[in-house]
Amino acid sequence: MFVSQKCQYALRAVFELARCHGQGSIKIARIAEAQAIPRRFLEVILSQLKQAGFVASQRGNKGGYFLTRPPDDLTVGEVMQFVQGPLGPVSCIVGDAKNPCPLYGNCAFLPMWKEVQKALSDIYDNTTFQDLIDQEKQKAVEGMFCYSI
Repeated sequence: MFVSQKCQYALRAVFELARCHGQGSIKIARIAEAQAIPRRFLEVILSQLKQAGFVASQRGNKGGYFLTRPPDDLTVGEVMQFVQGPLGPVSCIVGDAKNPCPLYGNCAFLPMWKEVQKALSDIYDNTTFQDLIDQEKQKAVEGMFCYSI
């Protein structure tokens, strides 16, 4: 499954907001710089994430964006599905009405595609942004104990 650049930017933006959760609102410039996201794309993405209820904004000098839910209550899968739509390795699995498969229902590959979709969904839907933060912290701790002899 191909993860679009827009989806990667959205995930990175939410991740940065998750890292700063509880610290007030975060300015677009800070998110853009920390996650290497072009600001003009980030503004559009944050606006869409706001409409979906993932983030909220605060106006003014101390304004910016913040998550509406704690990082341990927001999954990667939720954001991905909002940005990209249904997740799956092939279009027939996600119900692509524009390109119906002529072999649907009689395809030797269908059971395999369904397993792939389930595996992807299991990973994305069971990974919270808090999990990613914890992994990042663990990596940093492990890196502090590397010695060269």
